[in-house]
Amino acid sequence: MQLLIKNMVCNRCVRVVREDLEHIGLKVSNIGLGFVEIDGNLDEVFYKQVQNLLLRDGFELIENHQAAIVENIKRLIINEIHSQKNEKPISQNFSDFLVKHIGHEYSYLSTLFSTIEKTTIEKYIISQKIERAKELLFNGEFNLSEIAWSLEYSSVAHLSNQFKQVVGITPSEYKRQKVKNRLPLDGVKKDVKMI
Repeated sequence: MQLLIKNMVCNRCVRVVREDLEHIGLKVSNIGLGFVEIDGNLDEVFYKQVQNLLLRDGFELIENHQAAIVENIKRLIINEIHSQKNEKPISQNFSDFLVKHIGHEYSYLSTLFSTIEKTTIEKYIISQKIERAKELLFNGEFNLSEIAWSLEYSSVAHLSNQFKQVVGITPSEYKRQKVKNRLPLDGVKKDVKMI
């Protein structure tokens, strides 16, 4: 049986879900970002127990096909932006990338995402890129030009302007701060103003 899980966006999330499910006696046969496959089926009582266990840890079972598509969009965007090693920029535009991996026309995906998330895919991508830029600035391994290139910004100025609009300060000011205000990937602000 496959369960789709909302907010399961990192390897630590995968570990927590696996440990929780195995702790209550379920055999996990496959697990990844946003899903888990368990051996057998769950009766209604056990399903509720799994649902409550996941809610306790900040996850949610997805029971709606359209919500599952939106979670898949978010997972693909997060993976593409945050799993990248900065050796090369993202290889293709996100609309083509999402269509290829999900199998629906982009107009459908865009409308569905906006309806459920109350923001656009483009704004969600920007918020994830800015969060990745914050991570790279915090780690100090790359300069702003390298970060802009790896995140496919047309220039350092474009990244800086977008960063300031989202975060409220420039990347340089952010780097100088002693307290870093990074967000969990599933909590990244959705309402990004477009430049």
